[in-house]
Amino acid sequence: MNEDRRQILQMLANGKITADEAEQLIDALGREQPAAPPGVAGQAKPRPKYLRVLVEDNSGGEESGRINIRVPLQLLRAGVRLTSLVPPQALTKLNAQLDKSGVPIDLTQLKPQDIEELIEQLDELTVDVDDAASKVKVFCE
Repeated sequence: MNEDRRQILQMLANGKITADEAEQLIDALGREQPAAPPGVAGQAKPRPKYLRVLVEDNSGGEESGRINIRVPLQLLRAGVRLTSLVPPQALTKLNAQLDKSGVPIDLTQLKPQDIEELIEQLDELTVDVDDAASKVKVFCE
């Protein structure tokens, strides 16, 4: 932990600032620290917080518009952890229904490290759209 963070936490512990103020100061510290140049070892990539899906329809018609979806990745991570609480019989039935709906996934095999690997792979995801007037982006931030 760096010295600035330690001082902020000490001020919080002493009651000199509120928890909200401490959070704002820590966020500001994170923004002030310069990002490491590409290829510099020892700097871990920040953990993404959101899955973003942006869809833009620039066709100019009445139906043209923009869709912006932002899903907290913590929701996905929590969902994976919650599958461990579901009884095996229920997972078997759920897997059968998912398969019937065209989603061939085995929820009994889903592990937290799998979701982290999926999130890492989203950095390289490309979505092609067969319409020159539309654009789709899927990424983590």
